[in-house]
Amino acid sequence: MSTQNEWPLWEVFVRPKAGLDHKHCGSLHAPDPKMALQMAREVYTRRLEGTSVWVVRSDQIVASDPADKDMLFDPAEDKVYRHPTFYELPEAVNHM
Repeated sequence: MSTQNEWPLWEVFVRPKAGLDHKHCGSLHAPDPKMALQMAREVYTRRLEGTSVWVVRSDQIVASDPADKDMLFDPAEDKVYRHPTFYELPEAVNHM
């Protein structure tokens, strides 16, 4: 099948419970956002696993290049003040 005849690829994110983060759970092909959302719900939340579904066209996602890992992520290692180790969290915020 040629790529001109294929539907766009969509990435699917599901939030399992209120208050939790959306997690990437897979991909699917669909012709438009409405159909992508409906198909995502059918495929990834059949057993009531989620409370919210996001679909994003794969070609709209911008990602870092793995070759740039050192430049993008290693400089943070020498900045210990960015790590929350200098204070204790109160019990009221124990889910952070």
